[in-house]
Amino acid sequence: MNYISGKTIKDLRERKSLTQKQLAQRLMVSDKTVSKWETGRGLPDITMIEPLARELQVSVAELLAGEWSENSNRSANMLKGRFYVCPMCGNIIFSCGEGSFSCCGITLPPLEPEERDSSHFISAEQIEYEHYITLEHPMEKDHYISFIACVTDSDVCIVKLYPEQNPGARFKMRGSCAVFAYCNRHGLYKIKL
Repeated sequence: MNYISGKTIKDLRERKSLTQKQLAQRLMVSDKTVSKWETGRGLPDITMIEPLARELQVSVAELLAGEWSENSNRSANMLKGRFYVCPMCGNIIFSCGEGSFSCCGITLPPLEPEERDSSHFISAEQIEYEHYITLEHPMEKDHYISFIACVTDSDVCIVKLYPEQNPGARFKMRGSCAVFAYCNRHGLYKIKL
């Protein structure tokens, strides 16, 4: 298991424009203690990990790994969002931008959508004021479409699917959007409407 490096503490402290003394006051330790952590002459006690992460505004996992993500999607355009799926439990996470997420003890990578192919062809049909999305895809216990999502610039709608269901969903039309389908074996696929 990794433990916090002095460089990580220093980089995060400076990113927050805090002096060693300011960080020390917030943690109720001396500035000499923070200096020892940053120079590698000492390590924070295990009881300090959570308060240190909170003051540096990162997760405990990010603090321990020495890697953190910054949201570069400040405008929160949902079309720039990212999907994350847990391979253990199938939990779906949608984020308005890059992030660091974990589930079932696993750090989840952001999914990169593929262009549709012949086995993952997403079909969209307009029926009145809805998009009717379908796929010609097996829906078996070990190979199926886990979800279909419609993302616009202001919202996201996810329809969770299970084996033996029809791989389809209906979404209200709301201007331009992107439709995503997630195959539990082959990953994420996307089309723009």
